[in-house]
Amino acid sequence: MQPRNMSMSGVVDLAAVKAAGEAKEKAEQARTRSAEGGGAPAPAGLVIDVDEAGFEADVLQRSAEVPVVIDFWAEWCEPCKQLSPALERVTKEYAGRVLLAKIDVDKNQMLMQQFGIQGIPAVFAVIAGQALPLFQGAAGDEQIRQTFDQLVQVAEQRFGITGLQGVPEEVEEPAAEPAEPEDPVLAAAQEALDAGDLGGAVQAYKNVLADQPNNTEAKVGLAMAELLGRVQQLDARQVRQEAADSPRDVAAQLRVADLDMAGGHVEDAFSRLVEAVQRSAGDERESARLRLLELFEVIGSEDPRVVAARAALARVLF
Repeated sequence: MQPRNMSMSGVVDLAAVKAAGEAKEKAEQARTRSAEGGGAPAPAGLVIDVDEAGFEADVLQRSAEVPVVIDFWAEWCEPCKQLSPALERVTKEYAGRVLLAKIDVDKNQMLMQQFGIQGIPAVFAVIAGQALPLFQGAAGDEQIRQTFDQLVQVAEQRFGITGLQGVPEEVEEPAAEPAEPEDPVLAAAQEALDAGDLGGAVQAYKNVLADQPNNTEAKVGLAMAELLGRVQQLDARQVRQEAADSPRDVAAQLRVADLDMAGGHVEDAFSRLVEAVQRSAGDERESARLRLLELFEVIGSEDPRVVAARAALARVLF
């Protein structure tokens, strides 16, 4: 899968000569304070929860020393439950070269508005006080590593920021290891999904559902794995052009809806499919309806966007 904006293309705007010079000066000052034993203490971990009150100190000020990656998430967001653990794992691998700040959008609406968040999960970076959009939607460990590599390179070359110094090896939280899912088949499915083995993940989730048809975690996992499998080989530009050229081509609209969902543009995906249902008939209409129901599973039935889309679907059907 290729998440949207998984690149440093937007960093050019952030790398104005003045900003770069100021950032390098701040970084030098931060390193000097660290060497003298002064300045703010390093965070207890590389993954921190941030709210509006602590944003300036925890994100803006820290970004003069280390690139700060921001994970905008919420409890009800099912894709967030896939992405957030991956971001945490990869952040800890980088041993102080990046810091991960987790922001719950439900509790920090002002920050969500200031960053112009349209859908979650959404991932940004802040370097020397400058915000940079990274990507929206789910991503695997390898895609995250590629993005972090670019981020670290930009931070060092353009801003002179090399990360936190003296971060201990044991970046994992002490004591308890993460609890394994009770169902070993679910654990295997999650491992396959994390590793990018989408076919293996699909089959594993289907195995769970064969014995437990109402297993919510398996339903969500299966829907996510199938979505990622559908978009993995798509050329986004070509797919969108085909859909624009043939608005009544239901198959083309389905492909774009999948791209929108994988990229975190949930409402766009839902509205496109509702329109496809409204404009089509017969088998094509049924295929658009079923795809919409599949995408509902990715987000979860209680999400307000799903509730709104179900109502819209009902209006065009009946």
